Amino acid sequence: MHNESTQGLQGNAIIAQAALAAGCDFFAGYPITPSSEVAQYMSREMPKMNRVFIQMEDEIASLGACIGASLAAGKP
Repeated sequence: MHNESTQGLQGNAIIAQAALAAGCDFFAGYPITPSSEVAQYMSREMPKMNRVFIQMEDEIASLGACIGASLAAGKP
């Protein structure tokens, strides 16, 4: 008999957790189905870790912010 605890997680939460574990320190997201949960998770967890979360107005603005962060040595 095992005394392991199990936890049910959605795929989007696992993606967000993996990004943070990999060192993601900047997220410029546009919450749109089916990935809205990623932005919700990042908006909640990143400030706790002194990392930057910005909600963008569309996909193009999000991409532009991520390119800018990567040029400034961020890890989007």
